[in-house]
Amino acid sequence: MFSTGQLIFAAIFFFAFIIIMIISYKRDRKTHKKEYKGTFWVLIGFVVFLTLLVLIKYFTKN
Repeated sequence: MFSTGQLIFAAIFFFAFIIIMIISYKRDRKTHKKEYKGTFWVLIGFVVFLTLLVLIKYFTKN
């Protein structure tokens, strides 16, 4: 399906991408803490909203 060279390239690309993402996140950690306060509550609200939608659909189906 894939040649050996393609698999090697994909593996190297994957690991390089992950390493670059980790380094980038570590550099921006201070900015994230300062600029994105309260985003956890938005996530909680989104999960609660989706849960309510699923429950409404389940109870109206029966």
